[in-house]
Amino acid sequence: MGCDGGTIPKRHELVKGPRKAEKVDKNAELVARWYYCALSQEKLCRPIVACELGRLYNKDAVIEFLLDKSADKTPMEAASHIKSIKNVTELNLADNPAWSGDKESIKGDKYDDIQSARFICPVVGLEMNGRHRFCFLRNCGCVFSERALKEIKSEVCHKCGVPFQEEDVIVLNGNKEDVEVLKKRMEDRRLKSKLEKKSKKCKSAESASQQDSAAGPSKAKSGKDCIKSSSGEKRQIIFTKSSADNGNSSVPGKVNKAASTTKRSIADSEEKSEAYKSIFTSHSSAKRSKEECSNWVTHTAYCF
Repeated sequence: MGCDGGTIPKRHELVKGPRKAEKVDKNAELVARWYYCALSQEKLCRPIVACELGRLYNKDAVIEFLLDKSADKTPMEAASHIKSIKNVTELNLADNPAWSGDKESIKGDKYDDIQSARFICPVVGLEMNGRHRFCFLRNCGCVFSERALKEIKSEVCHKCGVPFQEEDVIVLNGNKEDVEVLKKRMEDRRLKSKLEKKSKKCKSAESASQQDSAAGPSKAKSGKDCIKSSSGEKRQIIFTKSSADNGNSSVPGKVNKAASTTKRSIADSEEKSEAYKSIFTSHSSAKRSKEECSNWVTHTAYCF
């Protein structure tokens, strides 16, 4: 009921003003960033990867996101800048010996300590729970706290010894300013890689054209020689034909040989014909002499 004289309403109960902005629980935000995958919203488990903007993912979730290219897939803001598996780096994390895992909170009768984290900085020993700023090196994937990199300055990784530069240091789960700086570095890096690929393609094309131009003149010369040789053979054949028709004895080469062979064949044929004639005449004369002898004998016998 109310307003019957027994209660006095206040102004905020009668007049509705603008709503106050809802405040996000910082602890819940830290847990969501540092303990769960930014893509699948599942708990982080090894292998863990990080993008060039410093967000944490499960590697399986990134691979599934890249393989699923269906049109019905909703665009994910957390992974829109990931075009291939090369855009993420697998992290080399150091385990926290004081972390007991999720076994104690299975029944739900114990308090979950948010301060305790699964991973720590291998140099300083700070826990990676979101209370401290952490970074990773893009070359090797080793993770350190920002305090360790500032206090122990070196150009070589503290864990594996790989050299790195300032541009290779990426802040994990940084604020808006950090994300803008990392985004600008990412765009510059990708543009540089594209230009390098184009320059390599141009150099390969130029080298191929130079090789073709070097091989071209030799091919052209060989072709001219073939044409000359073929034309010479044609001229020689035509010359031999004309000389054979004219019957000149002063033709060099094959024409002289052909003329000599024809003369020899004619002489041989004449000799053979003369031999045949002589044999025929001798045979016929012998027959005649025999017939005359036989006629003379018969004539003499008849007379006697």
